[in-house]
Amino acid sequence: MTQHKQIVIVGGGITGLTTAYYLKQHIETASLPYDVKLVEASSRFGGKIRTLRRDGFTIERGPDSFLARKQPAVKLAEALGMENELVRNGTGQSYIMTHDQLHKMPQGAFMGIPTQIKPFLFSGIFSKRGKLKAGMDLVKPKSKPQTDQSLGGFFRHRFGDELVESLVEPLLSGIYAGDIDKMSLMATFPNFYKLEQEYGSLIKGLQKTMPKRKKSKGKKPGMFFSFKGGLESMIERLVEALGDEIPFTDTAVDHIEKKPYGYHILLDNAEVLKADAVVMASPHYTLPNVFSQYDFFKAFNDVPSTSVANVALAFDESDIKQDIDGTGFVISRNSDYRITAVTWTHKKWPHAAPDGKALVRCYVGRPDDQQAVDLSDEEIIDIVMKDLNKTMDIKADPEFSVITRWKNAMPQYTVGHKERLEGVREQMEVKLPGVMLAGSSYEGIGVPDCIAQGEAAAQRVLDFLR
Repeated sequence: MTQHKQIVIVGGGITGLTTAYYLKQHIETASLPYDVKLVEASSRFGGKIRTLRRDGFTIERGPDSFLARKQPAVKLAEALGMENELVRNGTGQSYIMTHDQLHKMPQGAFMGIPTQIKPFLFSGIFSKRGKLKAGMDLVKPKSKPQTDQSLGGFFRHRFGDELVESLVEPLLSGIYAGDIDKMSLMATFPNFYKLEQEYGSLIKGLQKTMPKRKKSKGKKPGMFFSFKGGLESMIERLVEALGDEIPFTDTAVDHIEKKPYGYHILLDNAEVLKADAVVMASPHYTLPNVFSQYDFFKAFNDVPSTSVANVALAFDESDIKQDIDGTGFVISRNSDYRITAVTWTHKKWPHAAPDGKALVRCYVGRPDDQQAVDLSDEEIIDIVMKDLNKTMDIKADPEFSVITRWKNAMPQYTVGHKERLEGVREQMEVKLPGVMLAGSSYEGIGVPDCIAQGEAAAQRVLDFLR
């Protein structure tokens, strides 16, 4: 009889659950003699994906959606039989706050980069000098080849400081909760570098390569997907599909030891799991302790993580006296605000609030204002309400509020990130064969990126065991 091989996945966020799901599908389809265990240190699955359903509201305490064009998430939803539960965001005008003024986002801006000249020229966001400086991208030669550089440095060279600080930085920092002058271009948006190198101009490159939008009557379909029951419904479906024999919670990994045949995984409850292959779908900062005998993991000590607080406020719509027709706005650092972004959730996701109610979601915790995350609930709400009322006239306290603090939850892909990761993986292949890395710390923080990493990790495990 063939002895069953053991696979252990460490981390029960979307990456770990996806890894386990695809492994189970392959194992059952091919009748492979493999067993899978998933270990999660906290009391729940899903990691940063967390949905609260309260009084008819659907409140996302972490990410609220994923890009519809990114196929790994759509593919997984279809595999789980959830395609009929997908909902697109409501479309509408988005805004940017710069120099304490609210401006409409220019049409044709892609990650803050203008792809249509006319809306950019007539935008009130930039001065004439700022527009001229940004327009130099069209005639400026491509930069000398580099292995990596900061996002901020790259964009400032192409467009000047004004466009970067007023438009690009608020959008990109909103995605990564980081400082673009420290973030790696090649680990976040390598396509921008490739476009500049090929076309000499980022604007020209985007104009040449971006798909042309078809003209259609009425509202354009939303660019994002969520689920009718909230994003966590995907987590619930994954756990259900895995079955009770695979995942277990409230169990942390203390240490992993390499043995002549496979690995011993020492848990904090004194139990030992044996594994032929291991997928580490846990944050990067856990690895130097779990593999303390391997110095090469100390490279991850140089990878910082930032914190952010997500603040959801519920109102009666009649309490908002100065409403704004749109789905939300991001805030540049040249404005006197401590919040970093605002989503009018009841407009972006109409299913998320009962009729006649409003749901507003804000963030605090800039890279240079991390102490805001540690303030009391009352202090955070006070900050949020003061900032909101600079643009909106809200005549009542919120009916309720939900504050979620994500401490050290946003890994920062600083310059040299890809080289650090490649160096660690090269060492792992030699010294820890059969141990894989996957998750938001490594190759993309978005939900589809993590799902893609989970599926790829499952395939690597199968290839290794074969």
